[in-house]
Amino acid sequence: MGSHTGCSLAARAVRVVGTVAAVLVPAILCGLFRAVTHGRAAGQRLVYRRLVAVLMMLGPAFVKGGQVLGTRRDVLPPALCDELSVLQDAVRPLRPRQTARALDEAYGADAAEIFAELEPAPVASGSVASVYRGRLRTGQEVAVKLRRPGIERIMARDLALIRAGAGLVALLPGLRGVPVREVVASMAEAILGQLDFEREADNLRRLRKNLAEVPRVWVPKVYPEACRPRCVVMEFIPGLATDTADRCSPVARRRFAASGLAAMYQMLFVDGFVHCDMHPGNLYFTAGAQVVVLDAGFSVQLSERLRRLFAEFFMNMAIGRGRHAAEIVIRSSASVADGADLEGFTVRMADLVERSHGQPAREFSLIAFATEMFDLQRRFGIHAAPELIFPLLSLLVIEGTIRALDPDLDFQEAARPQLMRGLFGAGTRVRQAP
Repeated sequence: MGSHTGCSLAARAVRVVGTVAAVLVPAILCGLFRAVTHGRAAGQRLVYRRLVAVLMMLGPAFVKGGQVLGTRRDVLPPALCDELSVLQDAVRPLRPRQTARALDEAYGADAAEIFAELEPAPVASGSVASVYRGRLRTGQEVAVKLRRPGIERIMARDLALIRAGAGLVALLPGLRGVPVREVVASMAEAILGQLDFEREADNLRRLRKNLAEVPRVWVPKVYPEACRPRCVVMEFIPGLATDTADRCSPVARRRFAASGLAAMYQMLFVDGFVHCDMHPGNLYFTAGAQVVVLDAGFSVQLSERLRRLFAEFFMNMAIGRGRHAAEIVIRSSASVADGADLEGFTVRMADLVERSHGQPAREFSLIAFATEMFDLQRRFGIHAAPELIFPLLSLLVIEGTIRALDPDLDFQEAARPQLMRGLFGAGTRVRQAP
């Protein structure tokens, strides 16, 4: 590491530590007072909310890190995960001068040969990129996702600090046996993966191919000849709005729910290639009753072993075979603590599965099931593989959207066609909802 880089990293570390101390020390004191006057849970919520505020103050790498860590309900307290889940990339869109720089970094002198038109104001903006509407010289209307100038350096610097901090935190007595370094390493890998636009373009093409057989699911077409390492160019889908489903009939809403869930199950159980960021900003519905899936930067490929174990777990959960499901959790774990009571975990996990199997569809909650399962894993020292946690998160994220569209949809029953195909290679096609 050069002296200039080392000084820059040290200066950033001082600023980060100063910001954290300035916000969290008073927050902890206030939290202790709140815990005495209103109960421990109220005190924790106050501290957790201030922590989220600090992450937003520190910048995009910390925000992204908080978003990813919020998925790790197997390691972090559920109340903290709830607070982390509300993190948004509250960043300003690129200014015209920044857009010109980003376009020049991506294309150089070739931009004028590729684009006949590019609107100056972005239609969407996040911490990593801004998206613009444009038109290729060949006539296609496109969405142009340009990476922010300098974002790689900022992310790399701050992730190096986060990794170093994780190494120190892992030494704390209360965290012995918790895979802190491994969790942060997988988080950093997920964040850096979202800077790789060539990989994102490939991810979109894979998803478009894989989900083509799921009725009414639309993944935008990628134009590889116009893409660059710092830019993804895909077809522009007009009229996307977060409230489209609210203005549709109950029949259309049920179709949205069935297609969205079928797409999720196709990824999880059949293909093993999973979009892990299916929040409402990446999942839209059209007036033509289609489900649109965007932004595949955060996607993972399950190994064949883990894909099958995930499918076997869900199948056993769906039919109420508790002990089998518990054994799969143990087999798929990244590590098991020394002296872990595996039989005690198996008994309690089996009870959870059997209780959940007996619930009516409207009352069954994946998030409640997962929260209790992760609590059991923490208590018994069974640490889940991150390759499984991220896809499971995607299913948990989409649950709220699906429930709002069709409260009576049976998540376990709806999985059967894809489970059969994923486990037994059955010729069952994805059935179109009426």
